[in-house]
Amino acid sequence: VFPEMSLKVTGIDFLKSQNTRQHHTDGYNIKNLVVRRGQPFQVQVSLNRELRPADKLSLRFGIGENPMKNRGSLLSLKPEQEDFNGWKISLVKKNGKECLLSVTSSPNAPVGKYNLHVKTDTNIYKHENGAIYLLFNPWCEDDVVYMANEAQKKEYVLNDTGYIYVGSAYSIYDRPWNFGQFEEFVLDACMYLLDKSKLSLNDRRDPANVSRAMSALVNANDDNGVLLGNWSGNYINGTSPMDWIGSVTILQNYYKTKKPIRYGQCWVFAGVLNTVMRCLGVPSRCVSTFDAAHDTEENLRVDVYLNERGEKLNSLSFDSVWNFHVWNDVWMKRGDLPNGFDGWQAIDSTPQEQSQGRFQCGPCPVKAVREGDVYLPHDSKFVYAEVNADRVYWVVKKVNGKDKYFKVGTETQAIGKNISTKAVGQNRREDITWEYKYPEGSKEERMSMQRAYSFIRPSGLTPRSGYASTIQTLSGNTQPLVPKEPVTKTGLQLEITNTEALHPGNPLEMAITVKISAPGNWTVDLTGSCQLQYYTGKVQANLGTIKETINLEGTSEMQIPLKIAPDAYMKTLSSVEDEVLILVTAIAEVKETNDKLTKETSMRFEYPPITVQMPETAKLYNDFTCAFIFKNKLNVTLENCKLLVEGLGIFKMTTFEQGDIMPGRIMKSEVICTPTRLGEKKIVAKLISNQIKGISTEKAITITE
Repeated sequence: VFPEMSLKVTGIDFLKSQNTRQHHTDGYNIKNLVVRRGQPFQVQVSLNRELRPADKLSLRFGIGENPMKNRGSLLSLKPEQEDFNGWKISLVKKNGKECLLSVTSSPNAPVGKYNLHVKTDTNIYKHENGAIYLLFNPWCEDDVVYMANEAQKKEYVLNDTGYIYVGSAYSIYDRPWNFGQFEEFVLDACMYLLDKSKLSLNDRRDPANVSRAMSALVNANDDNGVLLGNWSGNYINGTSPMDWIGSVTILQNYYKTKKPIRYGQCWVFAGVLNTVMRCLGVPSRCVSTFDAAHDTEENLRVDVYLNERGEKLNSLSFDSVWNFHVWNDVWMKRGDLPNGFDGWQAIDSTPQEQSQGRFQCGPCPVKAVREGDVYLPHDSKFVYAEVNADRVYWVVKKVNGKDKYFKVGTETQAIGKNISTKAVGQNRREDITWEYKYPEGSKEERMSMQRAYSFIRPSGLTPRSGYASTIQTLSGNTQPLVPKEPVTKTGLQLEITNTEALHPGNPLEMAITVKISAPGNWTVDLTGSCQLQYYTGKVQANLGTIKETINLEGTSEMQIPLKIAPDAYMKTLSSVEDEVLILVTAIAEVKETNDKLTKETSMRFEYPPITVQMPETAKLYNDFTCAFIFKNKLNVTLENCKLLVEGLGIFKMTTFEQGDIMPGRIMKSEVICTPTRLGEKKIVAKLISNQIKGISTEKAITITE
């Protein structure tokens, strides 16, 4: 009898279109098969003869440089055999020389890039495109990132566009952002970051470890990560943080050059980290907090120093209140923590503070922030302080040639306002403050605060500037366990508003309203100042001050105008590279009772819109024209205008140099678009000039077959 012809594999079909549809990975723009863990996928193996019962056939999945069985980095699976490390494989059907196999990976398998070889008898078959990408699986109940709600998965895992909320608590606006987790090379960039993280195979099973590592790698600070942060206002040898409209260019260029991309600020870090987490299959959202404390000593207090004109001083402050700060929440069960802390976890890749020797932050359970359990890993004290610190105002006066500090107010409800993210399935802002904190003044809030204070021992209330020797100590420890709004004897209140639209080139017309509710005759000294500041709270220019003494009788109020001429601010506005906000600070003192109160409000400039003209629907691979129109309705010429546009699945990021646009002039640019993907797609546009950084818009189009 002739010896059997030895069994050889002649080909493998990864059945990509069927598998990726079932795994919700059909969006990835990559040749390889991308699947999610804990869910079966099928491969069709072609052989040189029919498979017989005595034949040996095994699929070998290897991960890493040098896969080995004893390290768990090489899995050898035989059909119908008991599972191996939680993986199993079965023969679905045999048809002549073809056999259809079903592979189910373990729901806690390490995520990453696996190479598949097929072993038959003594032969090994390698496919030239044999790398299979294995991701986290929010559709699998046994995966720790499992998310039950279908609409939430569609938003937090599959949506490749969205908004990041910026501005100030007084005027929040949405900045459209293209996450683009399915674009070419983005998944490869994420795999490169996973390898670069040096996480052990075991650590790659757990999204808590992976998200912490990614929060470190999205900034370039200690590991040559993706983005270099820059808040200096000078972006000459890179791209200004204001000029990005999405993560795609950043991750593609990083993957190509393996060098940090210049430059990012918090919303850019959050946008890129959101892309990375969604790309790896972890549900993720960008979270913006308005008036976020950057409290360098975790004592739950931020000191703000003012001069006698009521202007904020940069030089004395160690900590600061940012007008907004953006981080990310990722969704997972936390097996490493006591029960009750599953769900959203905060991670932050903006390099602010080192944690365990690296610039990384999180994952910190959002519920731990709400309950005041600030002893839990990771970095919960830091996140808690960002949304719960008090703001204390000090006026610095010269007394006998020395600086003395006088406390002029404490705000206990001013930090961590309007915590925002994009709503599920809708283009609107959802307020999620309630997930991070109990309602101000509620019993639960007081209990949570007491809990937090028991883990964070706040020091006594003395100013924390570098000039400690001149401090006037305040009697005893004036920090109550549960801080309350300061109650004044006269019911003094301040309100700051704008009375006209804040258009660049026009006078800034604002007003400070002083209210008193107690009966009697009152004399109030009011100091008001207007400054331009960066979103990080750093003052860029002083624009003007007012000082008035007013008389109020009984329950009454008075509105004091504060007006700034265009000449006072336009020069600064056109010389800075960042978007600046208008900061108004008011200090009121009631002479008769010595009541003091300080209030500050940040407002943003208002701009004319960009309009997008294009059809509502288009057919796949059929060209259509998209026009961008902008009319300069301001009283000022916009210099060096640049229009940035991008449409995922429609056209690559494009920049139009527009030169100067005079008042009243209309700019029009057109792009010929070729849609390459079905479904609803968005086009994002942004206009940048010397004077204005923040005009952006987006429009959706539905692509059909």
